[in-house]
Amino acid sequence: MRRLPRILKAVRRTALQAVPTVIGIVILNFFLLRLTPGDAADVLAGEAGAATVETLSALKAKFGLDLPVLQQLGGYLHNLAHFSLGVSPRYNQPVAALIAARLPNTLSLMGSALALALLLGITLGAIMASFAGRPADRALSVLSLLFYSIPSFWIGLMFIVLFSVKLGWLPSGGAETIGAGLTGWGAFVDRARYQVLPALSLALFYVAIYARLTRGDMLEVKAQDHVRTARAKGLPPLAVTRDHVLRNALIPVTTMAGIHLAGLMGGAVVVETVFSWPGLGRLAYEAVMGRDFHVLLGILLLSSLLVVVVNAAVDILQAWLDPRIEVR
Repeated sequence: MRRLPRILKAVRRTALQAVPTVIGIVILNFFLLRLTPGDAADVLAGEAGAATVETLSALKAKFGLDLPVLQQLGGYLHNLAHFSLGVSPRYNQPVAALIAARLPNTLSLMGSALALALLLGITLGAIMASFAGRPADRALSVLSLLFYSIPSFWIGLMFIVLFSVKLGWLPSGGAETIGAGLTGWGAFVDRARYQVLPALSLALFYVAIYARLTRGDMLEVKAQDHVRTARAKGLPPLAVTRDHVLRNALIPVTTMAGIHLAGLMGGAVVVETVFSWPGLGRLAYEAVMGRDFHVLLGILLLSSLLVVVVNAAVDILQAWLDPRIEVR
């Protein structure tokens, strides 16, 4: 109960900062996207193959692409004020419906990747810190450096070659077995099999970061007075590491995890394309290729809101991990 006012203070601060931040992001992204040559009408006309000047003009007028840029921005902000993301010219569907259909898959992939990255990274970092300077530490340091250096799309392709083509253990793409009609636990296991490779491909880069960060922070915390005092009291080494060393070393890791959320969304574009995963990353790629700016703006807006919410959650988590942290 004593921590409740601190949590409420963090939520209030985040809400006050979120509104101008999100509005600024929307306006900036709107003008940046307008610098891109072409628009959805040009792409649709090009795909038709026999579009005339009149047809192209009609398409631009239908989607409001012939209006001045400021007028288009005003219309878009007016739609946002009425909780509407507009209509996609390419799919001829509300943008909100398109995003809602893909969002669960992307959140599932990002959540699995972040959980794997934190679990593996913190575990490897704790092992490296416990055996600092020994062969195990050196071997894991080299392994983490490889994870950090290799692009996620190349790792994904190698996973497909090894686990799908050679061994046949896991599927190479998609989100579920088409036409299987599975329900309950069977459906969960089936989706989990499709998610293993893309989640692992997306997570390995961050595993390396969290492992190195955990190792350095644990070595720093081990030298502090309160850890020496805990050892002097006769506490078991495992209890000292868990309650006094690792808990304090997790604060920078949780901060980086919140910062990396936007990077996970960006990495999902590549990974979802490699594994044909039907999520927001693949939708964003298709929107870029089709110059569907309404869909892109909707995805960018959702991404910014997601980052704001996660950063607020990180502030609350840090206050819980270390009561000395004051939420301002």
